[in-house]
Amino acid sequence: MFQTLDHFLQSWAFEAGATQKLLNHLTDESLKQEITSQHWTLGRIAWHTVTAIHIIMSNTNLTFEAPSKDYPVPTSAQFIADSYHQASHAFVQALKTQWTDLTMNELVDFIGHQMPNGSLLLFLLQHQSHHRGQMTVLMRQAGLTVPGIYGPAKEEWANFGMEAPQM
Repeated sequence: MFQTLDHFLQSWAFEAGATQKLLNHLTDESLKQEITSQHWTLGRIAWHTVTAIHIIMSNTNLTFEAPSKDYPVPTSAQFIADSYHQASHAFVQALKTQWTDLTMNELVDFIGHQMPNGSLLLFLLQHQSHHRGQMTVLMRQAGLTVPGIYGPAKEEWANFGMEAPQM
């Protein structure tokens, strides 16, 4: 659980930057990538990651403009990336102007559970990270280069003058 707004905002800055980096690598064609026809496509997961910011935070008193309809899925990768940028920025501005550290302890109902806002913010970060992991697998399957997030990706080791770990 986050205890202070500043601590969350610092974490969000890194995590949102990582998500934006992934979304910026998507192509219109890659949005169709799927594991099976019974599972979400890369585009569906990417768009869900955009809309989840507003959907999850709608359980609180926080108000900001961001996409909240997660279907149908846009067919433009650039639109998805731009929408994430807008949603993240609006979310951060709303937090900075509408919440304080005291707000972190206020309880909200989320999927039938009472939890402090600070825990809901942690859930939002973890939810986003979970979907980033799914996206990276589908991006590889679609033939896209995956940027490193918590360390160099396979293709990035050379930038550090090192060989990628052996397969």
